[in-house]
Amino acid sequence: MNYIVFDLEFNQGYNFSKETKNTINPKCPFEIIQIGAVKLNNNLETIGTLDILVKPQIYPALNPFVKELTGITMDELDKGKSLKEMYENFSKFIEADKNVLCVWGVADIKELFRNIEYYELDATIVPTEFINIQSYASNALNCKKGINIGLSNATELLEVPIENKFHNALNDAYYTAEVFKKIYNADIKTSIYNHDKRPLLERSKTQNYKIDFHNLTKQFEKMFEREMTVDEKSIIKLAYIMGKTNQFQINIVSDPKLKK
Repeated sequence: MNYIVFDLEFNQGYNFSKETKNTINPKCPFEIIQIGAVKLNNNLETIGTLDILVKPQIYPALNPFVKELTGITMDELDKGKSLKEMYENFSKFIEADKNVLCVWGVADIKELFRNIEYYELDATIVPTEFINIQSYASNALNCKKGINIGLSNATELLEVPIENKFHNALNDAYYTAEVFKKIYNADIKTSIYNHDKRPLLERSKTQNYKIDFHNLTKQFEKMFEREMTVDEKSIIKLAYIMGKTNQFQINIVSDPKLKK
């Protein structure tokens, strides 16, 4: 059995002006732009790594917040693989009799399947058995009930050497794997991720979409590596709703300060 510890970085829509409008697609609000993975064998020895940049198609303009957070540039992404090519590489990487996915929070699994579904790829290739390492690390480090520790804090407390920056998919996968090695014990059990296997076109005819504020908040918590407060969760929700009205858009063409 192998453990596939993986992490994703995403691009997402944003509206700065009519000229830079990058409308959010409810079928795929977070588009994968990088996947990083570390393969561990049954003895928790590293036996392979994967690092792929993905050229975005749904949101072809890189969200400035994502650029600042990850350090990834549009020039780098333009040289990246298509999501289909990335998926083919990932599929080969996880080939084995049995694999268990390992993640820091469940959001990456959800968005992986959502991207697979959007591009109508074969989701049966990806194992649904997984371990949420963040949850087990939070328990091991005696966090209060309902509080999930951030990856950087966990690595610090567990004395994992920090050599590369966070918010890079391969680096984060590596640190997640190192945390897993530190906390591993016989009580860690796998869970099964259940995703809707109905075809995308069928779903689009039968469902009305709405924003998933719970997972939107989880994405913010992953980015900032801490739990959002009740007030912050309310602000995120309110900001999204107010942003959809477009009443706060500024024309960057006419405002020279925003061109910089």
